[in-house]
Amino acid sequence: MGVWRATIHGRRTRPDPLAVPAKPWPRPVRGLSDAQQRIVLDLPHEPRFPDQSAFRQRELTPRNAVQAPAEIYATLLDEGGYHCSIRTMYRILDANGEVRERLDQLRHPAYSKPELLATGPNQVWSRDITKLKGSIFSRRIVGWCVADAESAVVFKPLFDDAVAKHAVPPGQLTLHVDRGGPMKAKATAFLLADLGVTKSHSRPHTSNDNPFSDAHFKTLK
Repeated sequence: MGVWRATIHGRRTRPDPLAVPAKPWPRPVRGLSDAQQRIVLDLPHEPRFPDQSAFRQRELTPRNAVQAPAEIYATLLDEGGYHCSIRTMYRILDANGEVRERLDQLRHPAYSKPELLATGPNQVWSRDITKLKGSIFSRRIVGWCVADAESAVVFKPLFDDAVAKHAVPPGQLTLHVDRGGPMKAKATAFLLADLGVTKSHSRPHTSNDNPFSDAHFKTLK
């Protein structure tokens, strides 16, 4: 079998780790009692230990806005008081959910990825900065123009002409665009609302949410 005899005997005589109950971890003789741990837990929240910088954070409650355990330890040591080491204080605070990130972290909301389905022509169009609008059903370019700069004023006659050319009925078309300034302009929004067109935007800072127009640009340019 290609196995050493000692290996076979060792596996037969070795106890099953699942069958042997785990022994409780012995409590250190010099460990803090429950009452002493409660004192250490409440100590950082005394009025004389506030963290002024933490109070300015938007998402910190006054109970979490406390000084660092190292600062509290040094202050108590200067006063001649000692309860535990800095590491023990951190361990007790962490066991009670009192240790967390103290910096003001920027949290972005969760944006859902836009998914638009077209089962026929003139149901969903895509538009991007180069003003090449295409139908994601057939990849056909439904309208285009050449201009010196992009603006809502340039977009209005282009879109009016494309809608009239393809005879798009109100309430059927969805226009997917990115978050550029002209794309979010009020004039553009009012125009689409008057034509009964639903507007869809890409997620912030996500450049691949408009792949249909971008794929056209890569080929044409």
